[in-house]
Amino acid sequence: MISTKGRYALRVMLDLAMQDPERYIPLKEIASRQELSEKYLEIILKTLVKQKLLRGMRGKGGGYQLTRAPKDYTVGEILMLTEGNLSSVACLAPDAESCDRASCCLTLPMWQKFDSMVHDFFFGITLADLLENRSGQTTENQSQEL
Repeated sequence: MISTKGRYALRVMLDLAMQDPERYIPLKEIASRQELSEKYLEIILKTLVKQKLLRGMRGKGGGYQLTRAPKDYTVGEILMLTEGNLSSVACLAPDAESCDRASCCLTLPMWQKFDSMVHDFFFGITLADLLENRSGQTTENQSQEL
């Protein structure tokens, strides 16, 4: 399951993708549009800056902006950085120890196939793809509904 942190990170990235790419967008502005707590949002933004998905600037005129074009971010990349992994079962997590039952586990191939499908799905969608799928709502409404 994708956590709140992962979902909110995706919302923030989409919000910033809809803004002027040359402008730093203040935390308060993002929080207001997305109806998120500034305190919680700041934690997410720090993670995204640390992972170089965003650029942050302090002070007057400061805020956050994307480091790349929306077409260069995948949903999978954003979720992996905020979730740690997207594995459906613990034994398939990147840091999992080898399972003694792997050789006789009848469900392992199913989980591997499922994880592969999830990986391909999320890494096959960019922020630009999500923005292109918007229906004819106003930008303000779209930002709030992400």
